[in-house]
Amino acid sequence: MTAALEARGLGKKYGKRWALSDCTLDLPAGRVIGLVGPNGAGKTTLLNLAVGQLAPSAGSIRVLGGRPADGPGQLARVGFVAQDTPTYAGLSVADHLRLGARLNPGWDDAIARERLERLGLDPARRAGKLSGGQRAQLALTLGIAKRPELLILDEPVAALDPLARREFLQHLMEAAVEHSLSVVLSSHLVSDLERTCDYLVVLVDSRVRVAGDVDDLLATHHRLTGPRRDPATLPGDQQVVSESHTDRQSTLIVRSEGAIHDPAWTVGQVGLEDLVLAYMSDTPTRSTLEAVR
Repeated sequence: MTAALEARGLGKKYGKRWALSDCTLDLPAGRVIGLVGPNGAGKTTLLNLAVGQLAPSAGSIRVLGGRPADGPGQLARVGFVAQDTPTYAGLSVADHLRLGARLNPGWDDAIARERLERLGLDPARRAGKLSGGQRAQLALTLGIAKRPELLILDEPVAALDPLARREFLQHLMEAAVEHSLSVVLSSHLVSDLERTCDYLVVLVDSRVRVAGDVDDLLATHHRLTGPRRDPATLPGDQQVVSESHTDRQSTLIVRSEGAIHDPAWTVGQVGLEDLVLAYMSDTPTRSTLEAVR
């Protein structure tokens, strides 16, 4: 199966500043992929490169086996909901559907109208009169009705209240299953990704810190608590992701494919939020960067 996205040494530079640097990724198709990181980490830059709104300064990127925005055929395969869930305030909901039909050769009007009816959106109402949640749902409807193979969403729920956010994500998951979509969802809210995503990418300071299947990542990360110890003394197969120490105690988040047998440690499970924060909070070591290659 063709990968949803492949990047090799990908970078984007603005003046002297790298917004994205040395990004190497293989994102599988047929998955709901969460892209998480702090503000300014490079998430939006990566997604804009993926949809062809930006050109790389270094490296290469392929989406569904082709170059981003390389002609009408490639454009039709990828849907995009930008960070501000763009709609046109002066146009009605029905106007948006007519515009979508004109711009997208694979447009499925039946899907669009069925979603609007299910959501209770009045086709005659102007987008400027809709709530934030309703505008987000309209933008999602336009993305789905395009009938893409890959749907990319850049923090589409960041400005929504918790109820509207939950409803949006629920509808996204239903659409992904119903229409066999590959999805890349960017967010800095780990709780959103925990409910929706089965593959995770953590991006920090413009670099990929970790990427993989969520279940595999949770199974191979552990919290170790025990008497204070220098992490350098751990076995070579235990990669230290983050560490904290008191005078008497050490707490480590480690990545290890095997079981932890040292009786000095109390071994605990790591939740998705703990895992993400561990990779976000500390400066990556050389071994950490090599581990995501």
